[in-house]
Amino acid sequence: MRQYLDLVRYILENGEKKEDRTGTGTISVFGYQSKYDLREGFPLLTTKKVLFSAVVHELLWFLRGSTNINDGLKEFTPIWNAWADANGELGPIYGYQWRKWEKFVKDGDTGRYRKEHVDQIRGAIDLIKNNPASRRIIVSAWNAADVDRMALPPCHAFFQFYVIGGRLDCQLYQRSADIALGVPFNIASYALLLAMMAQECNLTPGIFVHTLGDAHIYLNHVQGLQEQLKRTPKLLPQIRIAKKPVLDIQFDDIELLNYEHDAFIKFPIAV
Repeated sequence: MRQYLDLVRYILENGEKKEDRTGTGTISVFGYQSKYDLREGFPLLTTKKVLFSAVVHELLWFLRGSTNINDGLKEFTPIWNAWADANGELGPIYGYQWRKWEKFVKDGDTGRYRKEHVDQIRGAIDLIKNNPASRRIIVSAWNAADVDRMALPPCHAFFQFYVIGGRLDCQLYQRSADIALGVPFNIASYALLLAMMAQECNLTPGIFVHTLGDAHIYLNHVQGLQEQLKRTPKLLPQIRIAKKPVLDIQFDDIELLNYEHDAFIKFPIAV
């Protein structure tokens, strides 16, 4: 995972100080891209411990279309707790947009409009299997009409799949990237999704391309990242996924193998 350490180093050396929504302050750059080849191992950070179980629980929660932390998320990861309302609801965030993007269809008989939903994940799987040359295999979480209803507008905004030479690649555009806390989690989550999608479609999981917009380090994360830069990356782990359709996969169907890592580094969350 030298790509991640290169990103950290680049921001610390080239970033500019910038105020932010939380009032914490950041060092920021605009526009950065990293590539992670899953054929070389699963891109889970080794220079600190990343809680892979939380990555899995959150991704499966998204894939269920869930928007409430009480729906099998709260007990496994506190990441979303700070943004949820008193009932645990977050509004139409990632999972809702992935699986239930709202559209209105006019009834030919009555002339009235009825609400239906677009399942973008099923749509992407269908295109990968049946029209792999398509340049439209895209899933978007950024629904401008729903942003004001979301507890937190999507940071990882949309992603695209690309089929070439028997492998499946995925590129994510992330508008806002918390380098210390969020990005290691995001890399692992989308690499896992890529592996799950590739397996269902009988393809080799290939390259995860991570494109960042506002890539920032919070000022109270600098010391921890400087410590991390002193560490040497270890061999990447592997994952094993049960032979099931993506939307049928459960937590126990995913296994992380040979994960060696340095000690956990605690970073405060900026809300």
